[in-house]
Amino acid sequence: MMGGMDFSDIPRSMAVKAISGSTSSAKQSSSESEGEKSNIYSHNMTEAMGAVLTYRHELGMNYNFIRPDLIVGSCLQAPEDVDKLRKVGVKTIFCLQQDPDLEYFGVDIGAIQDYAKKCSDIEHIRAQIRDFDSFDLRMRLPAVVSKLYKAINQNGGVTYVHCTAGLGRAPAVAMAYMFWVQGYKLSEAHRLLLWTYNEFELVTTPNKDGHVNNFLHVVNNDPSSVNGAVRKRLSSEDPDLRKEERLKIRQFLEAYPEEE
Repeated sequence: MMGGMDFSDIPRSMAVKAISGSTSSAKQSSSESEGEKSNIYSHNMTEAMGAVLTYRHELGMNYNFIRPDLIVGSCLQAPEDVDKLRKVGVKTIFCLQQDPDLEYFGVDIGAIQDYAKKCSDIEHIRAQIRDFDSFDLRMRLPAVVSKLYKAINQNGGVTYVHCTAGLGRAPAVAMAYMFWVQGYKLSEAHRLLLWTYNEFELVTTPNKDGHVNNFLHVVNNDPSSVNGAVRKRLSSEDPDLRKEERLKIRQFLEAYPEEE
């Protein structure tokens, strides 16, 4: 039992890794140039995130079920990928990419959006976060999770959250949603996300603070105050939110103004 949900009745193939999704959507003729771009992107991702991470765009869209109703994965590359997601019950495609991310790999987002609009059973939504930028991620998280929360309430079904590689922005947004809204402890949400990855993958030592160009201004740093006690509890090794705190977060997300 995790986050108030019993996983015992979920087929193991779905709970762990329901589908590989590794069928290539890219054309063979462009695989060489895409391979070089993937190498450069993977290098930049490793440098920015402090861990050895690899993304192979030329292998096509790939993803994993985190929950039966939540998928985290890499970017769609062609309109045909919309149909692949429809086949596994996806009702919302939640794209965190910015235009430069799409242009780098030559993804025609307009064609993907137009095709999704023609389908009556799926919606494509964009909520942009800058790649490799932890400060922008932190600042954008409330607005993005608010949009995700409203989309899930409206569309139901399975939700596909993706960035470019599915290794940074997408899992961060999914984990925030699971922690803020779905009732998971932060450690539980983190464990479910890690469950879908190879535990023996080579990982370098994390950066000391894990952030770039990022700081937090603490208004009240008195540890004996109410704010200090909350901060201490949520900064512990196994933080969790109380029922009333999650209720306040849901109310905040529901009231958050829609973006243009």
